[in-house]
Amino acid sequence: MNIFVAKLNFRTTPETLQAYFEEYGEVSSAKVIFDKETQRSKGFGFVEMPDDQAALTAIDQLNETELDGRTIVVKKAKPKTESM
Repeated sequence: MNIFVAKLNFRTTPETLQAYFEEYGEVSSAKVIFDKETQRSKGFGFVEMPDDQAALTAIDQLNETELDGRTIVVKKAKPKTESM
């Protein structure tokens, strides 16, 4: 399952994000999205977990918790849509 994580601290790393979610199960990838021009974090990212039940538990347990001094928002990612 692909999980959307918002309101990240601009200093949060993919490694920190992965470690935070690994408490709930295997994490196949963790990405923090960066601006291409400034190379600064955009304050959100994605975590992929192969076990859907573990992912749902992580979403439930980690939504509105504090990571690196910021209260984060965690929810199931919506499929990417084509922009026109």
